[in-house]
Amino acid sequence: MAQMTMIQAITDAMRNELKNNEDVLVFGEDVGQNGGVFRATEGLQKEFGEERVFDTPLAESGIGGLAIGLGLTGFRPVMEIQFFGFLFEVFDSVAGQMNRMRYRTGGKLTSPITVRSPFGGGVKTPEMHADSLEGLVAQTPGLKVVIPSTPYDAKGLLISAIRDNDPVVFLEHMKLYRSFRAEVPEEEYTIPLGKADIKREGKDLTIVTYGAMVHSSLKAAEELEKEGIDVEVIDLMTISPLDIDTIIASVEKTNRAIVVQEAQKQAGIAANVVAEITERSILSLEAPVLRVAAPDTIYPFAAAEDAWLPDYKGIIETAKKVINF
Repeated sequence: MAQMTMIQAITDAMRNELKNNEDVLVFGEDVGQNGGVFRATEGLQKEFGEERVFDTPLAESGIGGLAIGLGLTGFRPVMEIQFFGFLFEVFDSVAGQMNRMRYRTGGKLTSPITVRSPFGGGVKTPEMHADSLEGLVAQTPGLKVVIPSTPYDAKGLLISAIRDNDPVVFLEHMKLYRSFRAEVPEEEYTIPLGKADIKREGKDLTIVTYGAMVHSSLKAAEELEKEGIDVEVIDLMTISPLDIDTIIASVEKTNRAIVVQEAQKQAGIAANVVAEITERSILSLEAPVLRVAAPDTIYPFAAAEDAWLPDYKGIIETAKKVINF
């Protein structure tokens, strides 16, 4: 075991797959000699050469088109969108082309593409860099969407994503890149896509969440425990497809739930989770399923970011509303 940050675990996953499979290629803006804006690909070009780890022009639409072509000719592209706020520049490739390749060819062709990208608030980035746009890709059929919350999860999930024969959008919360270290096996391992993880067991309330909000939820659960409220925290890890079975099993045990996301409330992952819980387990509920999310406004400039983002205090407040309903 080694102590790794999330960014180190992500680099280690790509190094592992570049070693294991000559068809794996890593490319994007400044990912070569510079190692990417967050140094996620640092050292990979030197180790594997410019033909396998290389820079592209500053054109997200070109990066997406290149990935589709390479995927169709037998390669396993790992493309980086420098910030997920730039998704719109490559949205046709991601949500209009690679996602439907298996369907449109009757299973003859696939797009074994991993779309890596940093996202998320709390680090005071410029405008259009921190937006949580995961809801857009999660509602797109044909895409798997993965968001790890720990270094261990990041490595295992990224290896699984690169090996998957269909496109996977792999989102990395910027605030988690270097915020803490954790034990990560140095050898290869995989974590199944489409499976949630119970990060904390409890009996009084279920919190369903993902990404950086996992840590806010765990902090809230610790504070609530001091008041005698036993909280279960589920980390979705994959937001599409959802692990409905794990969610429902927890809700039917605790009979209460809240769903937490960093993104704006409207049309997000939380809304989908609430709908699934209500459709499947309404007779098990002793209170409405509430959401904690950001306001339905444009992402604010850095000076107002801390006031805008959800935090553990808001999670505690919402949890108490459900408990005391």
